[in-house]
Amino acid sequence: MQQYSTRLEPAMKTAGAVEVLGPTSCQRRCRAFGDAKILVVKPPIRLLAIDIDGTLLNPEFQISPADMAALRRAQAEGVEVVVVTGRRHTFALPIVQQLGFDLWVISSNGAVTRSLAGETFHRDLLPAGTCRRLCDNMQEFRGNTVLTFDTEAQGAIVLEHMNELNGSIQRWLEKNLQYIAFVIPIENSLTSDPVQAMFCGPIPRMQQALASLAASGLDRDITVLRTEYPVRDLSIVDVLNHGCSKGHALARWAKYRGIPREQVMAIGDNYNDIEMLAFAGVPFIMGNASEELRRNGWAVTLSNDQNGVAAAIEQVLGTGAGAGFW
Repeated sequence: MQQYSTRLEPAMKTAGAVEVLGPTSCQRRCRAFGDAKILVVKPPIRLLAIDIDGTLLNPEFQISPADMAALRRAQAEGVEVVVVTGRRHTFALPIVQQLGFDLWVISSNGAVTRSLAGETFHRDLLPAGTCRRLCDNMQEFRGNTVLTFDTEAQGAIVLEHMNELNGSIQRWLEKNLQYIAFVIPIENSLTSDPVQAMFCGPIPRMQQALASLAASGLDRDITVLRTEYPVRDLSIVDVLNHGCSKGHALARWAKYRGIPREQVMAIGDNYNDIEMLAFAGVPFIMGNASEELRRNGWAVTLSNDQNGVAAAIEQVLGTGAGAGFW
């Protein structure tokens, strides 16, 4: 684990003035020591990427006061916070805006990078032609199919009917009702490139969908990501443009900001976070993550009902060292 550290000149070492410092305390200490030279290592992270569902949100779909305070502290100490989520940008906004500071959002599993003010940095859309081939290959799962488009109007979400979706993502459908359009056949909605295609349903049903996607011959044209919530028996299979993921988008953003991966921290809990966690130099998975994710050897913080985000941030920023880790 990287920590704040100091390296002092020999004269300072003999004085016993070794201390672990953050950015603001460093400034005060430099003044206190007058002309003495202190080389302070930069903060261990400069960019913090955080997932929403299962990570930032607790089981009541709220941000805990402790997690909120930790993120605000990180931002105040000069760490750039970026939210990286599978949600559409519009659907992520009510959560992100609660943080109370300006930041960028990587949404739809990496397909769109946009500021809270609506400025777009990058879009990686799924070509309409590829999506038509996808729909044709996935005929058996039409009742589980959802297409999303980069608009804030009705038609941002397109499906043929809700019959097979009500049981699995009813809460999501209700919250997004104003954006939903029903189009039969769903291919008729492809007058422009969608952000992505989604297949939603019970985990066993979506395992069948994954098998069908693997046999579709589209692997060179698409990226397939899955998110699973076993307690709710819900699986979401996202199909995006080839090479599109949270990890690819985070790497692009870090490069643009001039931040090496060693100074990027990421916190996630699900399978669609794997590429993001693999890119980050300081990856953490939540205590509520699956055993499968734990096999990657990443640090495990507390669960999302125990302020796991705050525990991870406080560890890396140099307070509460060791608390809340396994």
